[in-house]
Amino acid sequence: MDPQRIYIFDTTLRDGEQSPGCSMNQEEKLMMAKQLARLGVDSIEAGFAASSPGDFQSVQMIGHELKGPRVVSLCRVMDNDIDAGVNALKGSHNWGIHCFISTSDLHLKEKLRIDRAQALAKAVRAVERAKAHTENVEFSCEDATRSDIEYLIEICSAVVKAGATILNIPDTVGYTTPLEMYALFNRLKNEVYRGDEVVFSAHCHNDLGLAVANSLAALQGGAKQIECTINGIGERAGNTSLEELVMALQVRGQYYGLKHQVDTTQLIHSSKLLTKLTGQLVQANKAIVGDNAFAHESGIHQDGMLKNRLTYEIMTPESVGLSKSNLVMGKHSGRAALVERVKELGYQVNDEELARIFEEFKKLADKKKVVYDEDLELLIAGDRVQRKDRYRLLRINVFSGTDAPPTATVTLMRDEEELPPHSALGAGPIDAGLNCIKEILGSTCRLTKFSVQSITGGTDAQGIVSIGVEEGGLATSGRGSNTDIFIAAAHAFVDALNRLELKKTNQAKASVETI
Repeated sequence: MDPQRIYIFDTTLRDGEQSPGCSMNQEEKLMMAKQLARLGVDSIEAGFAASSPGDFQSVQMIGHELKGPRVVSLCRVMDNDIDAGVNALKGSHNWGIHCFISTSDLHLKEKLRIDRAQALAKAVRAVERAKAHTENVEFSCEDATRSDIEYLIEICSAVVKAGATILNIPDTVGYTTPLEMYALFNRLKNEVYRGDEVVFSAHCHNDLGLAVANSLAALQGGAKQIECTINGIGERAGNTSLEELVMALQVRGQYYGLKHQVDTTQLIHSSKLLTKLTGQLVQANKAIVGDNAFAHESGIHQDGMLKNRLTYEIMTPESVGLSKSNLVMGKHSGRAALVERVKELGYQVNDEELARIFEEFKKLADKKKVVYDEDLELLIAGDRVQRKDRYRLLRINVFSGTDAPPTATVTLMRDEEELPPHSALGAGPIDAGLNCIKEILGSTCRLTKFSVQSITGGTDAQGIVSIGVEEGGLATSGRGSNTDIFIAAAHAFVDALNRLELKKTNQAKASVETI
């Protein structure tokens, strides 16, 4: 094992995807997984196979499609969970099982209602069951940083003897500090059975804003794997941000002396694709991938930048996949130019995809003075995420002004049938459009979230709308993008209603299967 080599375990599709508003369908998960493979991560936690039929299918699809990174399913220390993960992934090119149980006395007493001995026995049994099917078995001690260190050593040693090859030490609630994290890993590395032979891993949450710092401290204490997510998405305040971690190791390479295999020029593409798929926007001042990460407005800063970029930039925009200029193409650009730019952006498309992208590009170029990289990435993502939807927006016309009530007229397609046009009023033009769609479909859903963000600059910018809905205890969200924000909102609402229909269908299937 190369002492300088560290491994990147991406859990965007599991821990990240289960955070509010970040759910993805199977096709979207596969698309994100393929981008993670291009990014060069070592492992992808594709989901929790036992949690639902949809998650099982997603894990199975990703496992069998990808040929590079190891694909992993998370499992509780339960026979059914282990079996679901194995059944989803067996036959895949490179796969493993990741099982976990809480180890803190708080979790054992208040959540699991078992004692330490029972938890240890369950952990050993689960690892042995998984090991019968794959050599790649990871074990996690949930809430490890609030666990008794002597018990951590005991349970970690037991699962190593049972066959675990990776020991994950999570800071589940983002409680610890860098110095404590360093000391914890340093001791575990030296006192766990065969601690010098297994891979120690860290999974840090960001509740105190210390996830990246704690992960770096874990590496200095002996960890060889870091679990992280694109844009740092995840439960509550999120997880260790992959882009921040790898760029810290890259920029401060001489200090840390560690190597990874991530292609950092794919970081911006990965971040923007995730934003498109989830509708969860990145704050402007987010490190590495935020809009302002390489922006300079201060006169003093601008003067320094003009003389030497190193005065105020510790990395180049190009090193993370950001072009110096976002201006790329316009309405006079041809197919050859589009093909070249798509390649430069890091995407691989077939002839059929290219034909559709080019057609949409021409339509957009007629509306906008210029087309930016972000516009193209939206077109590429929108073209490649295909889903059998029940509802489709055909037409929307909105009338609004100071002297008339906002009115919208909408035409929808339902199950391949064009429905009659319908009009409705609202408090504003967007409200009128959404009211109209609800009336046409007889929906009783409740809006839980509405956000609008400009994806590109200028008054002709593409806007992305994210809408959350809830009905009958089921919640989901939808996204839509367009240069016309009223159209984007209508598309986002229809997208949310389609996702709601899919959840209802999956719930009905699950109910039938349990009878």
